[in-house]
Amino acid sequence: MTTSSRNLGDLFDTFQREAFRLETLDDYSRSGNVDAYHAFLAGEPQPDDYNAGWVEELRTHTGNGKRIYRVHVLRRPLTHYLRFELGWGYQKNMSGGEEFFILDITDSPNPLENVPDFWLFDSNSVAVMNYDGTGKFAGSEVLLSARAAEFTRYRDTALAHAEPFPDWWAKYGA
Repeated sequence: MTTSSRNLGDLFDTFQREAFRLETLDDYSRSGNVDAYHAFLAGEPQPDDYNAGWVEELRTHTGNGKRIYRVHVLRRPLTHYLRFELGWGYQKNMSGGEEFFILDITDSPNPLENVPDFWLFDSNSVAVMNYDGTGKFAGSEVLLSARAAEFTRYRDTALAHAEPFPDWWAKYGA
């Protein structure tokens, strides 16, 4: 893949309207807040300040009229990690204005087979998120804008097959 000279941080700092994320993995447990995941597994309550920095960033963006939303492609039964991510992460991040959708492929084919995790900003900038086989983040790759239309189609496909997280969680969540 040919990449741009920009990085993921640049894209978060400069997007004007919307940031969309596609998540495709069942386990990101070696990325992000590993200690919180272990606390969740141990049955500890969620700390009040869990994800506070991200929630504050979300509030800043959404308070300025920007949309941040994501679709997670998943299959039931949920992994321990997905119970953590959806139960702790999504619930908390919604308080900052982030929107979540679930594309449940338990009983249907995956319309996004082999599509990588990515962020799409303003339908014109793409950052592919790379992970190793254990859910550890291996870096992002910002693609040239010529690839944006391809990833916009992936976003549109994901949204066409997904349902709002609160509705899905009410049926299948904890």
